[in-house]
Amino acid sequence: MSTQPKVFIVVLNYNGKDVIKKCLASVFKLDYSNFEVVFVDNNSKDGSLELAKSCFPKAHFIKNEENFGYAAGNNAGIRFSLERMADYVLLLNNDTEVENDFLAKLIEVAESDNKIGLISPIIFEGKTKKVWFSGGEILWRKMSNLHKKDIENKDYYDSDFITGCSMLVKSGVFKKIGLLDEDYFLYWEDADFSLRAKKGGFRNVVVSSSRIYHFEASEKNKENKIYWLVISGLIFFKKNTPWNKKYWVKTYLLMRKAKNLWDVMFNKNEIALTVQKAYKDFKNAKI
Repeated sequence: MSTQPKVFIVVLNYNGKDVIKKCLASVFKLDYSNFEVVFVDNNSKDGSLELAKSCFPKAHFIKNEENFGYAAGNNAGIRFSLERMADYVLLLNNDTEVENDFLAKLIEVAESDNKIGLISPIIFEGKTKKVWFSGGEILWRKMSNLHKKDIENKDYYDSDFITGCSMLVKSGVFKKIGLLDEDYFLYWEDADFSLRAKKGGFRNVVVSSSRIYHFEASEKNKENKIYWLVISGLIFFKKNTPWNKKYWVKTYLLMRKAKNLWDVMFNKNEIALTVQKAYKDFKNAKI
């Protein structure tokens, strides 16, 4: 029996036929032995689920009957993993490729401190090899967040949030704070989960020697990305803004809406219309 902690790697997929084969091939080359892969498909229409089943039969497969989004889709895989006594659950984007030692390095750091709950590698842009994520910061005054690009000269270090692109989570975190918040369809659920983990007494850390590569498929549909970034950002700041920053956030949001109205009336670009629709849909959703 392996003495290594048991890791379940949850890969959420939606129409990822162009990327999924390289992603899973890199995962199955890991030098960490005690892991299982859970492939969760959000009702893809491009044959990517069938491709994954054909090429990687050792994985577990969950097929959702509709596209549930990031949080609910991943939660299906998380529940599956916890029911099978996972020590850790790794959430991994389907448009990533990993170095074969990245997981072992994450586990080594995670096991060194009981307070560590969420762990991330350094994430590079797949094509340019530039740093895409080396830590995250919540920018309350701008209702935004920042992906840091500078790797700190430490073995590992704390971060406001861990991106859901690659997030290793101790099972005890889920047991204490629950799963991902399904009010979020896409984006910001990782920052929300990270804040909840910190409030629960856990550390969010980035491991500087652990590396993966992100070939960001979401850039193919810019308007859809902007729509969900706006809605999910509004949900995040409504749920999480500290009391001493709420007045400023409300004021800043009014300024943003005024700017958007100006853009819709006078600039007439598609992005402004997409943002306006997101504001209206958020208001009507009454989250």
